[in-house]
Amino acid sequence: MAAMTRCANIICCSGGQHGRSSKRSYKKKTRNAALRDQFNDTNLDIFLLGICFALYNSYGAEVFAFPAPQLFDDAGVDNTPSLPLVENLDIDEVEDPVYAVLFPWFTQTLAIFIYYIISRYLKILPYTAIVFILGTSIGYFSNNQQENAIAYSTSIWLGINGQVILLVFLPGLIFHDSITINVHLFFQAFWQLIVFAFPMVLGGTSLTALVAIYILPYNWSPSLCMTFGAILSGTDPIAVAGLLNASGAPNRLKMHISGESLLNDGSVVVLFNIFSSLFFHELGIPGFGEQFSLGEGFTYFFRLSLGGIAIGSAFGLGTVLMLKLLNRRLSEEENVVQVVLLVSSAYLAYFTSEILCLCSGIMATIACGITVKVLGETFINDHSLTLHFWQVTAELLNTLLFVLGGCLWGDILSKDTFSTNLSDWGYLALLFVILIVIRFVLVFGLYPLTAKIGIGTNIKESVFMSYGGFRGSVGIALALSLNAQIYNHTKEDDGYRNETDKVFCLVGGISVLTLLINGMTSVPLLSALGLAATENTRRKVIENYRQQMVQASM
Repeated sequence: MAAMTRCANIICCSGGQHGRSSKRSYKKKTRNAALRDQFNDTNLDIFLLGICFALYNSYGAEVFAFPAPQLFDDAGVDNTPSLPLVENLDIDEVEDPVYAVLFPWFTQTLAIFIYYIISRYLKILPYTAIVFILGTSIGYFSNNQQENAIAYSTSIWLGINGQVILLVFLPGLIFHDSITINVHLFFQAFWQLIVFAFPMVLGGTSLTALVAIYILPYNWSPSLCMTFGAILSGTDPIAVAGLLNASGAPNRLKMHISGESLLNDGSVVVLFNIFSSLFFHELGIPGFGEQFSLGEGFTYFFRLSLGGIAIGSAFGLGTVLMLKLLNRRLSEEENVVQVVLLVSSAYLAYFTSEILCLCSGIMATIACGITVKVLGETFINDHSLTLHFWQVTAELLNTLLFVLGGCLWGDILSKDTFSTNLSDWGYLALLFVILIVIRFVLVFGLYPLTAKIGIGTNIKESVFMSYGGFRGSVGIALALSLNAQIYNHTKEDDGYRNETDKVFCLVGGISVLTLLINGMTSVPLLSALGLAATENTRRKVIENYRQQMVQASM
């Protein structure tokens, strides 16, 4: 009996041990399966492999180069294909568009690390300015070392046609601003925004052109000076929107800055098209540019603006109709199709107006976005999906645009076009100060009018508007386009490339200075002006909200 008991205990113990072992094995398999499923769902394995291959192709090919297998035919002749190694790439002789894929995603990955460091440890630094500096370092070193895939991919992007640059970046950025604007406040402040967008932009363009003619020592033609002035007359809401939201600034000030930027982007691009066309005509290249008188210039301005608005409105109405038809709110696929419809409408409206109808593409995109926002917002099935998609799009395009602008800036600096002459840097600093003065003159010169129309304004808000006129994405895109078109239509010894190189260096420098200096000092200025919500006010708001939630739950 005792023997049978011992045997039973042994069996039970061994069974228990086997059971516990099976449970541990099952848990381990479950964890492995969960990890595998997570990799499959997020494509993390492909992402990591992509980074490894990118780094390998960029810097490790010559270290880990293996001899290619030799292939012989029946006669014994060596038919081994000759594949160009990365270290033997000659940018002037080899054209492989595959490498163009590397630059945007490599730089986006670096920008993610920059964002992490800034958001955790260096919150005072503006993200776009640091990304521009990253691009500058890539462009500078890529021009001096063209023996890796990153340098080759960078050179491909720097050689993109000017119109393609605008077609890639502007529709997405402008439609994002249009689709996320506060429509109620926008129409209340409409006439104020019109004053900010057209008379102020024209005044800023003219005054900046006078500075280029009489103060800068570069002897540019009047049409190039006006082109330069138009580029620097645009403002960027993205750089200042984050700090306004974080500081609790008044909604009226937010609308003035975002609405002004949205509309003046349209007027800036129209003026840029007019004056750059005159400058291109001066080059004497058949079919490049156009000459017209002052009256013809005004006619051209209204044709570009009103034609673009009409085309964009038509696309907007068509988009609203399709949104209404795609009304299955519980269908995730149909919600995604709605987002695809919005993207297609934004880019098609721009292309149709700019390329096919020779009107303003940016005005068409603005009109399309505003029309969808006003008439079609109720037909959007998943607002969260739509908003998040456009936020992702704006983040990708902004990062890529500033990195690309920085790359061109670094490429120009490496050629000693701008860097060796210390006076150029002095004129850059002087121009930065003069542009702030011009901004103050324009804002306060129109203050008697803007204070009485729309939603009004006050002295403190006007001071911040004058100081917070950051230069950003649209100016960088226009300067990139100008430089690319000149490089595509002229020869190296013509001298025109040197002129547009200096234009871009000044535009890039002004963008970095406004983002760094104005961006880092805007929050203290808001507090000094009494426009930022204090910490005590925020705590009271949060406490009141908490109490209301507690009462509602009881």
